Amino acid sequence: MRESTRNLTFIAIFTAILCVISPWAINIGPIPLSFATVAVYLAGTVLGGKRGALSVLVYVLLGAAGLPVFSNFKGGLGAVAGATGGYIVGYILCAFITGIFADRGKKTVFYAAGMVLGTAVLYVFGTAWYCVVADVPPAPAVSACVLPFLPGDGIKIAFVSVFGARLRTMAEKKSGKE
Repeated sequence: MRESTRNLTFIAIFTAILCVISPWAINIGPIPLSFATVAVYLAGTVLGGKRGALSVLVYVLLGAAGLPVFSNFKGGLGAVAGATGGYIVGYILCAFITGIFADRGKKTVFYAAGMVLGTAVLYVFGTAWYCVVADVPPAPAVSACVLPFLPGDGIKIAFVSVFGARLRTMAEKKSGKE
């Protein structure tokens, strides 16, 4: 019982972090530069694959229900079903993949590798969704929806690889899983 309460608490905390960080964005094209990926990376790194993905799923459901937690303070089913909705849904996969790698090894390189692979899946899923919904060919979609974000995501991955590792160690000590 105590372990499940602790798990739910950690999931709720990271859902709250997502809800607070994600709405802040900078519009640089059809896909806003959101700070959501930092929170997604952290959720996967600290909570692991299943709990990290669950945390992000709850965030997506809250946003789909209408809470303004997506970039630029948007919410509702329209945001999820719209052209950028694939990235929102893709966050769940990104957190899961990041967390699977974090669960496998306690080295920064595992965390970074998980985030890189998770981000690649996020880009593929989100860009494919964007191409279908916005009726845009793949090459222009990649130019608008992926390339501008690579440097920023690289910086985010480097930051969370170090900071997330420390948070995970602290969380494991609190839960007795050292």
